[in-house]
Amino acid sequence: MDRTLAVVPASRLPSPAAVLALFKPITWFPPMWAFMCGVVSSGESFEGRWLFLIAGIALTGPLVCATSQAVNDWFDRHVDAINEPDRPIPSGRIPGRWGLAIAILWTGLSVVVAAFTGPWVLGATLLGLALAWAYSAPPLRLKMSGVAGPFAVALSYEGLTWFTGAAVMAGALPGAPVLILAALYSFGAYGIMVLNDFKAVEGDRLMGVRSLPAELGIAPASWIACAVMAAPQVLVVALLFVAWDRPWHGAVVAALLVVQGFLMKRLMGDPVRLTPWYNGTGTTLYVLGMLVSAFAVGSLSGVGA
Repeated sequence: MDRTLAVVPASRLPSPAAVLALFKPITWFPPMWAFMCGVVSSGESFEGRWLFLIAGIALTGPLVCATSQAVNDWFDRHVDAINEPDRPIPSGRIPGRWGLAIAILWTGLSVVVAAFTGPWVLGATLLGLALAWAYSAPPLRLKMSGVAGPFAVALSYEGLTWFTGAAVMAGALPGAPVLILAALYSFGAYGIMVLNDFKAVEGDRLMGVRSLPAELGIAPASWIACAVMAAPQVLVVALLFVAWDRPWHGAVVAALLVVQGFLMKRLMGDPVRLTPWYNGTGTTLYVLGMLVSAFAVGSLSGVGA
């Protein structure tokens, strides 16, 4: 019998506070930041697009990201009952099968909202939702892989939301520079996701989760994470200087990358202990570089047309 479903009678409705805790609003910031970068990179005026902009913000945070959190917590409820029993589902604050019902309901609501914002946003939303379910739910359960899992999250949180922001503003397929930036920063975000796996290495090994730190060890995984974060930024700098003629923006991104390099060197000394510190310093510089690059591309003529 599923102990997590027997704590509280299934007939009891979950409270709004419990549902909000299930959705984890703190996790909405990264995709909403990437969405903002997409909006800026489009180079489009907000005039006449406010409703679409609001719908896009709702999609990236309170809808699609919240859905992914609900899906993940439902399919991790047995593990959470052991490791984090205070979470909404194992604690009984989300009783019975309400966790699954909420995940399905929010998936449907996300699709409905996306349908009103145009075909490109709908397509990106459908892909993001598919990745959310594939990440957590069997039979794929991508989170068990140290390669597929972090890439799925990075693509959903960075690339697709950046694309959504640009598509919402342009009302069409964004231009090539926007797509290139979204792809590069999405690739780099894989390294950020690998760093987040350091906090659960022992648990991952016990549960058979093949995260990169659990499979390769802490030191090799930290090198890979830092290299993957740095490489796309090097390409962005080159594009800003050479292809897009935005040397001042390129200089700022390059300076941010140099500082990240020094921070990465310290991180390598003790990745498990210093990852929270790096997330507050190096990762912050990474996302600031995203915004600088977005402004550069948004100033290019014809972008978003």
